[in-house]
Amino acid sequence: MILPKVRDPRFVTIRRGGTLTDADHHLLALWAADCAEHVLALFESARPEDSRPRQAIEHARAWVRGEVKMMQARAAGGHAMGAARDLRGAARHAAYAAGQAAVVAHVAAHELGAAAYAIKAARAAAPKGESEAAGRLECQWQRDRLPEAIRELVLDDQRLRNDICWSVFDC
Repeated sequence: MILPKVRDPRFVTIRRGGTLTDADHHLLALWAADCAEHVLALFESARPEDSRPRQAIEHARAWVRGEVKMMQARAAGGHAMGAARDLRGAARHAAYAAGQAAVVAHVAAHELGAAAYAIKAARAAAPKGESEAAGRLECQWQRDRLPEAIRELVLDDQRLRNDICWSVFDC
C-alpha cells in the first residue's frame, strides 16, 4: 500500500479540484522516472530481454513532453509491473519502481511509489548487513535530485506516508 485512503489535494491537479499545477505534476513525473531509472539495471541484469520497465520510464518522460497520452503512460506502467510478477528481490522492486513512475501521469501521488520501490531495490541488492545503509544512500540520492519547486511537497509527503511506504524514507 503506497497511496493514502484520502487523497491529498496537493497531488490532485487544479482542473480536478486540487492544487497541483501541471508544471509541478510534470516535475513529479520526471523525478519519479529518475528514481526508477537509477535502479533499472537491477531489473535489466535479471531480464535483459524484457524492455517493459525501460519503456515505462520512457513513457513517463514522453508524457511530460506531450508525446504520449496519460492512458498510454499508465498502460506502460501496468506492463512494467507485470514484468515484476514472477521475480523476487531487487529486480522485482526495480520493475515496480518503473511502473510507478509511469503511472504518475495518471495519479501524481505515485511519485512516492517509484521512490520507495527504488529504495527497496537498492536495499535488496546490497550485500548482507548493508541493506539499511544502501537504502539511506538511495534515499539521499533521490532527495539530492528533487527539483526545488517540488522539494518541500515531496519531503512532506514522505513524512506523511513513510509508514505506508515501508518506512524507507528515514534518511
